[in-house]
This record gives sequence, structure tokens and C-alpha cells, in this order.
Amino acid sequence: MASSLPDDILYMICTQLWYRRDFDTLYHCALTGKQLAVPALTNIYRMHDVSPVTNRGSSDADMSAQERAKTTYRARLHQEEVLIIRWAQLWRMITLSAIGQTLFPYVHYIRALNLEDLEELLQDSKFKDKVSNNFFEGELARCKVQTSGPNKTQTRLDAGATSNMLGDIITTSTPMLEELSGKVENDALLRWVPRIPRLRLLNLWYGGALVGAGPLLRQHCHGFKNLSLWGWNHDDADQKFADFLNEINPQTLESLEIFSNAAIAAESFLALSCHRESLTQLKLNSLKTNAMLSLNMLAGCTNLTTLLLTDNSYSYTDLKNSQNDVFLEIIAWLRNCKKLRSVTFREFRGGQNFMTPILLENDIHLTHLELKGYVMADARDFHQALSNQLSLQELQLQGDSDEAGDGVATLVESLSQLVNLTDLRLQDISDYFTDEVISRLARSLPKLEGWWTSGWGVTDAIWPDVVTLKSLRRLDMAATSRFTSEGILDFILNLGPGNKGLVLAIMMGDVDCDLTEDEQNMIRETMAALVDGRFEFQLQRGTHSLHKYYFMRRSQTPQSDPDISEYEAESD
Repeated sequence: MASSLPDDILYMICTQLWYRRDFDTLYHCALTGKQLAVPALTNIYRMHDVSPVTNRGSSDADMSAQERAKTTYRARLHQEEVLIIRWAQLWRMITLSAIGQTLFPYVHYIRALNLEDLEELLQDSKFKDKVSNNFFEGELARCKVQTSGPNKTQTRLDAGATSNMLGDIITTSTPMLEELSGKVENDALLRWVPRIPRLRLLNLWYGGALVGAGPLLRQHCHGFKNLSLWGWNHDDADQKFADFLNEINPQTLESLEIFSNAAIAAESFLALSCHRESLTQLKLNSLKTNAMLSLNMLAGCTNLTTLLLTDNSYSYTDLKNSQNDVFLEIIAWLRNCKKLRSVTFREFRGGQNFMTPILLENDIHLTHLELKGYVMADARDFHQALSNQLSLQELQLQGDSDEAGDGVATLVESLSQLVNLTDLRLQDISDYFTDEVISRLARSLPKLEGWWTSGWGVTDAIWPDVVTLKSLRRLDMAATSRFTSEGILDFILNLGPGNKGLVLAIMMGDVDCDLTEDEQNMIRETMAALVDGRFEFQLQRGTHSLHKYYFMRRSQTPQSDPDISEYEAESD
């Protein structure tokens, strides 16, 4: 029976299925007839880059241990073979449609071209023999590029060059393409840019591919605004990247992310001023020493909402003590970024000194903060300043803790005031958290949905307070602990509907409080039945009893005065 629905309604239905990433339903819609096939196929190929048959979309990693146990090795091998065939068919059909060799013009529908996924297909150990021969059959035979093997007597498929050859065909018919990613070669990018006027995002493995592309993007791609690079280590990278930033349309770049080492510094940072009004996201990883010394050149970029800076592990530059004038200029820049909502500093020497002025700026209201690689003993001001950012929803701290002094007490006092926190991750910096501390945080932070913490000698005493967290969905307890099955089960039995799907991970149980297999199974079954949750458990590494070590350590410290707090006693 012919459909009585107009075409625009069918397109709306398929678009909603696209929003839900419902591949199965869209696939069956495509089989019902030509009227529904076009809108269904349009949306299937619109999200082909996250299809279940691609590496990005594959759900095999999400298979539970029980499901894997029920699947035989032969069956899993067959599933993998079927997957690689479908994966290859997807890319073959996209490429053939670009030269008019398919019933429908699939390539016209794609919005994202991920050559990294294509290259991974070509490199897969199962992409050989019949699968490979079928893929390169007919018109695609000319795209197969061979290179010398390790022993130089044999040849092998050059996945990078081949993927660029296939991309050369695909991009001739991609009027809707908005995103391009992968190991794109420089000459290929220069050919492709004029073909894809709707391009708005580039995610490139190597920054050198951008050389000469600036004027082309300026002329053909007026919507280009997002750039990500894996790295760029040539000696002239700083100058070439600055040229690129100056060549594209000014005040258009909205986000820039560099994932790994890149030899960019002062010239590139100055060139970013050409986009000071549009740039809102800046993520720079593995900054080298000359880049760290040039961060003050970013002073014009004050419209940032997201900032991520990672010091190169070999640099570890102490700006405050070695280049104080530069340090103060960077602080002035950060304080002028009034729109900041997310700030991440990783492996910065004295990173807390950069973060503290941001926290104290009353016109800045952060929702996300991450600081990794600092020392508690040097962070009193930073920890106190945390309480000034009551808007914080996500907080991640990693650093060296300090048993002596009042570092723990200062940190806990500030954390307890961040009542809007939904995600809290404390690594190493919380190594000396006790039952009392964890219970206090549970009582103070009612909106927590995710919580990762270390600690010392944690027991069942925390459960009555933790169970009051009505929205808790994940609890990672990386604390040395002495939990019992009775205490854990009592906690689970008192969970509410807001805890549905809870993952409880106890990662450092004391060897003297090991849970038997039967106890672990009972906990897992109870979690699954009551909240559809999951339980993970493992003992701490090593064979020494936490119980014995704990009391040995306590016997070596002075007896605490009952009128003095635990933190004050340990600081004497």
C-alpha cells in the first residue's frame, strides 16, 4: 500500500531517528520502498562515521563479561569476520556512489568524512584475501597503493596513501560535507577544500597539511570555524601555523585543539589575536618550554569559555620563580577571561598559582575545573579559593597529598561548600581521607552523580551518609578499605530510584577483609535486581594487612588529645 504521508513528514520521522542514532529502524525503513528509502538512507549515511560497523561505532568493547563468556571463540571470530565485511562494504558503497556506480547517491548524504576510520579498515588484519579483493574490484582497483614490506622482497598495502586516493574520489561528490578528519596529505587537502564549501571542522593528524590551505579556506569555506591537530613538529611550524591563522577569514575560528607535541609558540599565539572575538575554546597539550614562555602573547584572547593547557612532561617550566614578569602577564590575561566556564591545567609546575587568581575573580563563574600535578603542601591558597566558585559542577584534582599539617582540613572545608558539584574526582590528593572526611563530603554535596576518591582505612561507617546521595550513579572507591559484605548490601538495599544504573567500584580492599566469591556474586545480583547496577571489586596490591599497618602507624604518633581535632593532632 502506498504511503499516505507527505515526503516532508517522512523526512521529519527519519530525522528524529537520526537524532536517536537508531540505525536498525532506519535500515528497515530503507527496505520498505523508494518513498521512505531516500529519507532513511539520507540519515543513515549522514551518521555513517558512527555506524555500528565502523571502529567508532562498534559496541563489541561494551559487551559484558557474561555475554563474552556465553559466546564461543568460533562464534566471536565469525562475528568479527562479518563485521569487517560490512565495514568494507560501507566504504566501498560510499566511494562507488561518488562515481555513479550505485542505485542511490549515498555520498551526497554524508556530513562527516573520517579517513582515520577508513585507514584503520585497510590496516585491519582481517582485511585481506577475499575481503580486500572484493573491496578493490572494478573501478576501485586504481586506488590500491602498494609499498615495500619489511624485507623489501614483498609489497603491502599503503593504508595512508590508499585512503587519500579513495578520499580524492569521495570528495568530488560531497556537497553536504561539514567535517573532515584523518591523515590527510597536504596536496590532497589543497585539492579537496574547493570541493567542500560547507566545511566547518578539520581534524588533522599532521599540521603540515595546512600549508597553503588558508587562502583556499578563506575563499571557499566561509563556515570554517573548528580546527584540531594531532601535532606539528617541524622547525618552521610556528611561522607556518601563524601564516595559516592570518590567511583564513579573521574572527571566524571558534575552537582550536592540539592533542600532542607541536612546535608552536609566540608567532602562533600572536596570530590567534586575529580571532580574539570568535575564539571560545582553546586546548593546547604538551606545551614546550618556548610555548610556556610565550603564553602571555595570548593576552588578546579574552572571550574564551574553555581553556586547557598541558605542560610538556620534559619541560615542567616554573614560570613564577624563573620568569616572574611573564607569569604576572599570564595571570592578568587569565583574570580578563570573564567568560571562562571550564579550565584545565595539567602537569603545570605550580599550576595552583595560575588557578588561584581565576578562582578569586568574582566575575568568573566556573562550572568545570581540573588541576593535575600539584602538591598539597604548596596549595593552601588554591584550596581556600575553591570555595569562591560555588557554580562549580565538575571538579577533578590530582596531586601529592600531605599527611602532616592542615592541608586535608583546608581542602575538605572548601569542598564542603561546593554544593552544586555533580562530579567529583580526587586522585592521590585525597590519600589521607578518612571515614569522617568522606561522610562529611557525602552530607555536604547532595547533588553528586559521580564520585572518585582515594582514602585511608575506610570502613562501613561511610555508607549511611553515602546512601543519602539520591542522584549518585557511579562511586569509585580507590581508598584502602575494610568493607564487609553486610555493610555493602545494607547500602544497596537503601538505594533509591535516582540511583538506577549505579556502578560501585571498590578497588583497594584490605586483604584481611576479602569478599568471597559467593559474597561478591550476591552483591552483584542484588545491585542488578534493585537498581540495574554493577559491582566491581579487587584487593589492594601487596600482601600486607591494612589493619596491622594502620595501627602500627598510629602507635608511632603521639596520643591525640580528645579536645583537639585529628588534623590538628597530626600537624603537631
